[in-house]
Amino acid sequence: MRSLHVNGIDLHWREDGDPQGAPVVFANSLGTDLRLWDDLLPLLPEGLRLIRYDLRGHGLSGCPAAPYDMDTLVSDAEALIAALGLETPVFVGLSIGGMIGQGLAARRPGLLRGLVLSNTAAKMGEAAMWQTRMQAIRDGGLASIADAVMQRWFAPAFLETDALPAWRAMMCRTPQDGYLGCCAAIAGTDLAASTAKLALPVLGIAGSDDGASPPELVKGTIDLIDGASFEIIDGTGHLPCAEKPDAYAEILTHFLKEIGHV
Repeated sequence: MRSLHVNGIDLHWREDGDPQGAPVVFANSLGTDLRLWDDLLPLLPEGLRLIRYDLRGHGLSGCPAAPYDMDTLVSDAEALIAALGLETPVFVGLSIGGMIGQGLAARRPGLLRGLVLSNTAAKMGEAAMWQTRMQAIRDGGLASIADAVMQRWFAPAFLETDALPAWRAMMCRTPQDGYLGCCAAIAGTDLAASTAKLALPVLGIAGSDDGASPPELVKGTIDLIDGASFEIIDGTGHLPCAEKPDAYAEILTHFLKEIGHV
């Protein structure tokens, strides 16, 4: 296991692929950790340096007390890239990870070679909705909302598989302060103005059955960005890289080749 002390906390990260290859950085969603990408990475082209990390308050990364803000989460990603000496990586962010990617690309034009916004948006839900969810967690713990979250995360077919319990356990084992901290960051964020000014290559990916960030929400953000492309993976929900990693890998690989990163 590897850890870097950046931005005041220890960030758990992992490297796969070619240490000398073109870097791709992966940021996980709320309630998951870097294992989100396990089934996807072996399907990507050889010759890439694949870096993934646990968001603040998730997995094995440090978990300061809630709340967090989006600027801090962006600073974590920025510090990780700097500490590892990554030159013009492609950043792949899912859900809150995609919000971090938008913030990073806006803050540091030229830092990234490309940006993949998966199952995310410039604004995800209203503050009142997030406050209601946070109070439910304080009252009953993460397990009290887990079944409803699984319904939003996964397409109907996946909900019937024997893979579901492990994803539910991953979500329930997320440190409560970390989950609440990231909820607060999402609740306080609207990136539409800065995202509309992005000038780097951008790919948007949505799941047809995503109950957390429906395709029309994702596309609304992608449409803000001049020249961005958009793909929907049928029969998947909020975590298409886990439900249909082959389809996800094909779309991501095409984008990486298109921008000359492979």
